[in-house]
Amino acid sequence: MPKAKKKSKRNTFDYSKDRKKLKKQFKKREAPRIECPQIRNAWSDKKSVARNLRDMGLAFDPNRALPIKTLTFAAVARTEEAPTLKFVRKPYVLNELVAEANLPEKDTKTLSTDLIEYVQYMIREHSENYKAMARDEKNYYQDTPSQIRRKVDQYKRCHPEEYNTFVEFLKGGKPVST
Repeated sequence: MPKAKKKSKRNTFDYSKDRKKLKKQFKKREAPRIECPQIRNAWSDKKSVARNLRDMGLAFDPNRALPIKTLTFAAVARTEEAPTLKFVRKPYVLNELVAEANLPEKDTKTLSTDLIEYVQYMIREHSENYKAMARDEKNYYQDTPSQIRRKVDQYKRCHPEEYNTFVEFLKGGKPVST
């Protein structure tokens, strides 16, 4: 039976590579990416996850942050004592998170351009007569009058300014510019 080939080249240390730099790059690449910019900017790689979150005023373990309280005589006696305040080293993170959470959410509901053109055509041709809209030759999907009414209501709800200017234009008045 043949023998396994031995390595012909001896393992030697590569002095041209900076091992410390390589280790840092590897750790940075392998670390999970923190999506929240406020937490990412305040994060310290030298501290543990629990310590980082505690410094920011956030909870690492929700069970310890908000424990389930059982009312016993001993617990009632302990609750009467003054609660200890925790020191937050980075309160700006918490303030930024609260400010971001209080921002109003932008309404992103919209309709397809085909549906908008369809509804505008039906309103232009038949105004509020949904039965005539259902009989129209452009009603390719053979929508019933109630389905067309729903689509028109959806258009009114999602694009109120556009609907109002469209109706003003149909009445012959000048469209209101915003």
